[in-house]
Amino acid sequence: MDQNDVAELSASSATNEVTPSQDGIGMNPPAPCPTCAGTSAPTPVSYIYALGRIEARFPRLSAEKEFAQASGRAETAGQTDQQVFYNVLSQPQNRYLARQLCWVLMIQGLETCILLPRDPRDFDLLVEAIRPQPSPMDIDVVIGTWGPIAPPELCNGLMVPIVVFDQLYSFDRDALIQAIPKPEQIAAERSGPAAEEVFDRIIQMTDNAGATDEHRALNYLAMRYPAIYAKAAEEFARDFSLSAADVRPSPLSGTRRIVDCIFSYTNRKSDFTEKFCVRCDVTEEFPFLVTKMSPYYDR
Repeated sequence: MDQNDVAELSASSATNEVTPSQDGIGMNPPAPCPTCAGTSAPTPVSYIYALGRIEARFPRLSAEKEFAQASGRAETAGQTDQQVFYNVLSQPQNRYLARQLCWVLMIQGLETCILLPRDPRDFDLLVEAIRPQPSPMDIDVVIGTWGPIAPPELCNGLMVPIVVFDQLYSFDRDALIQAIPKPEQIAAERSGPAAEEVFDRIIQMTDNAGATDEHRALNYLAMRYPAIYAKAAEEFARDFSLSAADVRPSPLSGTRRIVDCIFSYTNRKSDFTEKFCVRCDVTEEFPFLVTKMSPYYDR
């Protein structure tokens, strides 16, 4: 994506939503409210904490032809198309091509948003998300802010919201499961499947695009709080199944948005249900833990 694309994007947005600045660094301030008699009424910023897969696309024919010329100058014998794509973009002299591509975040097979780094140096993170040997287990985590709907010329007619990201990291599902600390009282062969069960339940929740407070909190816990996996392993060992994962506004909410993430486990024989709660603060872009996991009792 070049500066002309970003300039067109900024000009096309007639709302007060966040839009990228022309230099690609920082954000333009919200436009003043036209009916507020000299006062400004900025639109509240919407954040995203999403788990999905990133795809790179050619938004125009000229970009595709330029890439073909760059790949023609590289040594590509014996490489797959995906390896060529990654290796060409990884070369320092070809990084300008990364700015010409359209970067799309796919969640559960759906085109969810177009990604734009707040800092142009973070195009390197997008390139690393391509992977020379992709796998269905690949996961990309995107943390940033929602912007306006992309104009049709930005990504070959794809009109989805733009997300300006501040953090992006890529990994595969198996590596995440292996990195989770294993409870001492639970055998390793049991803790792995338990972690997989919880992780899959979270990312496969309906409409989990990482846009709401509830989904941002759950996605944050899936990535940063291994205790939810340890608790699942303990409950499975006691013959309890994970019956629900709910998120509710916390009674502790005041000037900040705090949510209760409640994990319910039901005994497979007696139908008795136990609940455990983790509190998260989702007021700003980066969620964080307020209280650790503890038993929860309905009031």
